[in-house]
Amino acid sequence: MTPVDSILARLLALHPKRIDLSLERMRRVLERLGNPERRVPPAIHVAGTNGKGSTIAFLRAMLEAAGKSVHVYTSPNLVRVNERFRLGAWGGGMLVPDAELVEALAECERANGESPITLFEIETAAAFVLFARHPADYLLLEVGLGGRLDATNVVERPLASVVTPVSMDHVEFLGDTIEKIAAEKAGIFRAGVPAVISPQTDLVAAVLERHAERARAPLHAAGQQWHSAVEHGRLVYQDEKGLLDLPPPKLFGRHQFDNASTAIAALRAAGVQLPAKAIEQGLQRAEWPARLQRLTTGGLVSLAPTGAELWLDGGHNADGGRAIAAALGDLEERVSRPLVLVVGMLSTKDRSAFLRNFTGLVRRVFGVPIHQDKGVPADEIAASARTAGMPADAAESIKDALTKIGALGFDPPPRILITGSLYLAGEVLAANGTELV
Repeated sequence: MTPVDSILARLLALHPKRIDLSLERMRRVLERLGNPERRVPPAIHVAGTNGKGSTIAFLRAMLEAAGKSVHVYTSPNLVRVNERFRLGAWGGGMLVPDAELVEALAECERANGESPITLFEIETAAAFVLFARHPADYLLLEVGLGGRLDATNVVERPLASVVTPVSMDHVEFLGDTIEKIAAEKAGIFRAGVPAVISPQTDLVAAVLERHAERARAPLHAAGQQWHSAVEHGRLVYQDEKGLLDLPPPKLFGRHQFDNASTAIAALRAAGVQLPAKAIEQGLQRAEWPARLQRLTTGGLVSLAPTGAELWLDGGHNADGGRAIAAALGDLEERVSRPLVLVVGMLSTKDRSAFLRNFTGLVRRVFGVPIHQDKGVPADEIAASARTAGMPADAAESIKDALTKIGALGFDPPPRILITGSLYLAGEVLAANGTELV
């Protein structure tokens, strides 16, 4: 066990309940630490159900293309916890080194004492300690869950509060209707701070706009204060400051045009002046693992059928599945291949709603286990896929699934997508030997 793993295991014992939404514990430990959240660089705060990480990836890439140093806090991690903490520096920054992360976590542990606190709250406090200690131009801060009571929602006056697409997820914590969930996301809005709202359903948009008005947050909503469209494969963005005709985003899928547009809207609403060249370069440089990521080398790639494509996406809810399915449809139009899904999911997710998006696109589904407490058995995933109208089988592991896909003898070689969970995506990246930096 590494020093990082050791201290995380010790901290988990302080409050074994992994999710317990409240700001009281967070404020207590931050006060004992001298309120580092008040000394971090100017922040852009990002909430939402889908697209948070991709929007932050575009924000970071655009700012760094303009020569800015950018701290980034995201969750969850895929392979190791260090991924959550990116320390900004000129030229791109880096993930926090083990020794510095252990030091920050230990400082938070000492400040907290034996008081109950969740692991995510301690990690977030450690992020503020790290970001206050290292100078940077900006901080990109991703909400962990919800917004109103999320541990990140202690930053008093960010440059902008962003809400990416909202859909049904985490209903046991955020509410059982889309209106309740949207209201929780809107809890990050602040008086006088631009509320940047990405393309939403009409119902969600109405809730977010109403809460922005109540909070006295200036509204910057898609379709109202800013507009974006895809024209001839390019991204066209327009607001009161003018029109931008931009190349397509590097991240694949139609939904990434919306995420990129939201990032541009956030920067412009926040008053961050970037040259058009930096925006263009940011669109073409953004990296965000496990979001329609094509794996081209590694241990698992070598196990796939010769000539096959191997893709990875951590999507796990109905709207995430819809975006993935649309992107796969676009790929099919470009180069037709048999599509096979390898799916692992948690019991807290609506697997039927996720899987239904792929009916009619998929030749075969393989359910696989996830090594998490709430992982769904592979045969149950296969049964859900069959109920949704897709041929499906269970596999013992990712490697077993790839072997079974090879035995099917598809011609041309198949397009394989591993999906259903970010936890599964982390297992895949680790098994494949893909390094995250």
